[in-house]
Amino acid sequence: MTNHSASRKRTVLITGTTSGIGQALSEVFAAEGFDLVLVSRNEQKLKSQAGSLKERYGAAAVTIAKDLADPKAPAEVFSAMQEKGIAVDVLVNNAGFNESGPFSETSIEKELQLLQVHVAALTHLTKLFLPAMLRNGYGKILNLGSTGSFAPCPLDAVYCASKAYILSFSHALRAELSGTGVSVSTLCPGATRTEFARKAHMESALLFRRFTMDPETVARIAYRGLMKDKKAIIPGLYNRMLVSSIPLTPGFILDRVSKLLLRRNATA
Repeated sequence: MTNHSASRKRTVLITGTTSGIGQALSEVFAAEGFDLVLVSRNEQKLKSQAGSLKERYGAAAVTIAKDLADPKAPAEVFSAMQEKGIAVDVLVNNAGFNESGPFSETSIEKELQLLQVHVAALTHLTKLFLPAMLRNGYGKILNLGSTGSFAPCPLDAVYCASKAYILSFSHALRAELSGTGVSVSTLCPGATRTEFARKAHMESALLFRRFTMDPETVARIAYRGLMKDKKAIIPGLYNRMLVSSIPLTPGFILDRVSKLLLRRNATA
């Protein structure tokens, strides 16, 4: 028996909504009749996005401009929801970025911010919003992993390690919550045509020149998988084949393939 009220519209909170997969997910949820809470760093982009979603889908969209690299941000987001009296039915921990390259040369400042966003903020937001979902007997949590969640990746060591944490954490929490009415799914996309690669200076890498999907397709697959309570959602045949092959492939071959896919073209 659920206490979830069918009389009110469901509300989804999505982090990292102003570009890429997060923006595409916002469109899908708005089109499916959800009210939205949009969390991202850029207040001007958030307001523009909220206005567009309202105009095209009639979706109510609350915006919260917070940088999840700030350790105080998750608690501030949760406090804002309490002050506004908004119950979050679906939590989408999408925010993230990359700092790729040889570990001896990458920015430790960016890598520590990456860990704060991917690991600490995701864990903190889940901890804060889960109790109310359990009381209501209804909730869905979608955490953004990666095909890199399934194997260590040379030249992307910190990013893929953070995504491995997300997959492990999500699977364990999903098992804990079995039978409660709250489900946890992990979206594990491969390379996607977004600003992600440009910001990480990875556009010239073979992975982002040959094996990309568009964010709208990823978002539609993610939504369908989440609504079906799928454990891991891996969009695209190539990505599913890649993930399926990992346990069968010797580690030294995985390392070589990873380096080949992620090495930047010096002439690009």
